[in-house]
Amino acid sequence: MKGFWNQHETDEDRAGRSSPPGRSSEDTRPDTRVDEHTRLLPNRIHSTPYLSPDDPAVSPYNLWTVRFVRWITVALTVITFVWWVLMVVSVFITPPGLHVRGSPFFAFDYASLALLTLIVTLLFFSVPSRLARIFGIVNAVVLLVDAVMILAVPGLRHAEIWVGIASVIWAALMAAWFVAADRTVQWAKAEEEERLTGRPESRRTVLEWAEVTLSTVVLVAMICIVGLMTLTLTLRAIDVGLPPPGERYWVDGDRYQIHLFCYGNKTDAAGARSTTVLFEGGEDPVERGLWQFAENAVKNGSITRFCFADRPGMAWSDTAPSPFSASIASDGLSETLTRAGEEGPWILASAGIGSLYSRVFSSRHGDQVRGILMIDPLHEDLLARTGSPGRGFLLWIRGVISPCGIDRILGAIFRGRRAVDRVWGRSSYQSGTTIFAKLQESLVAESLTKRDVVSSRAIQDKDTPLVVISSGHQIRKDRDWENKQRDLSHLTTNLENWDIVDDAPHRVWDTLGGREIIERRLRKLVN
Repeated sequence: MKGFWNQHETDEDRAGRSSPPGRSSEDTRPDTRVDEHTRLLPNRIHSTPYLSPDDPAVSPYNLWTVRFVRWITVALTVITFVWWVLMVVSVFITPPGLHVRGSPFFAFDYASLALLTLIVTLLFFSVPSRLARIFGIVNAVVLLVDAVMILAVPGLRHAEIWVGIASVIWAALMAAWFVAADRTVQWAKAEEEERLTGRPESRRTVLEWAEVTLSTVVLVAMICIVGLMTLTLTLRAIDVGLPPPGERYWVDGDRYQIHLFCYGNKTDAAGARSTTVLFEGGEDPVERGLWQFAENAVKNGSITRFCFADRPGMAWSDTAPSPFSASIASDGLSETLTRAGEEGPWILASAGIGSLYSRVFSSRHGDQVRGILMIDPLHEDLLARTGSPGRGFLLWIRGVISPCGIDRILGAIFRGRRAVDRVWGRSSYQSGTTIFAKLQESLVAESLTKRDVVSSRAIQDKDTPLVVISSGHQIRKDRDWENKQRDLSHLTTNLENWDIVDDAPHRVWDTLGGREIIERRLRKLVN
């Protein structure tokens, strides 16, 4: 018995000696305190059974690195969303410092690509895919090529300025971040699976396969969009090499440039200042039809000299900040003529919606205007057709998809469209700048522009000679158009002629009879 008790006491003493002071013998199990090195779960060295691969504890989120990457992705998404909202707003009302001289839809689309990339990163964050990373790398490389192209070509750099450049570089960086985040999660997933299950897991659940498939489809679509934008950017780089016939002048505090072209002698045979015909285009640039007509009129001796300025967004002129009304257009034209040293006197020849701009200009420069000739002009009471919400929405949709340039790419490859066609010719309506200019026109048609035109009518010099030339086709098919043409013939009290060209469309100068009447009336006004 004594031996037994002695042995028992010896064991207890030994147990007491093996425990540190202040700690019982029951606390001799291994230290399981959680820190960053334990990855938030017990180390598998001290836990004999492995976890099932389907156990929720088997997750890459166990690593602080993965959680940090996700927090950074959320922060980048918030920043990108704010920039994307600014790009949307700048189409309708340009915030200070965010004006783009080219098409604002390029910057908007690049911001959209960056935002979509980050959304895909967050939605499929825990399901990494090697194929998705490959597509992400391709996306980042192509976007980087776009950035280099914009920076390398002076015309593109002038058009996009810092807003477009920042948008494309940010989109490239976000594509690279997607690759880095996906690779980090892939590493963490393999680490945690090996630590907790004994081996990296290669199989996927049906839900994971669905997520991988969806993310891959979205990334492929993004690569196609970026590829089309790169081709369109290439066409733009070619187009900016087409020299303008005239000069470009800075206006509005050097925010954008307007192209002005003048042709003919400034003085007549007697040395007096020639009367210059100032053309204003309608729905198309002046270069498309009226330019050739004007040169022929000079050669025929009907007029001595003419000038025309492209409205912002048309042909060689930059786009203007939004909103852009007839009054702002008149101010820009006046500043352009002043910088070019052009003083008039003027005969204002305008077509379609361009007649509204000419009327505002005439009311502000009555002492320099010797006559007004309007070719199938648009009446201010019919501006609802231009400013309808449906038309504005369609123009916005066309603008959003315009950077892809499918119609321009196909036209260049299969139809032989050249830079001339895209800048001011038959394909110019496909340009993002032209679409944006028409959208600006539509947004303020029934508000700012109508107010400007109504005011100009009240202060128009009533003694100014007036000629109205109307399309017979338009009058026959539209009774309202006929009534408004008649009303415009009373714009001044000095109506020279109101001609209706029976076989002429809205573009009256497209017919021989229309050209002859326009030239005859111009000769009469000039002389």
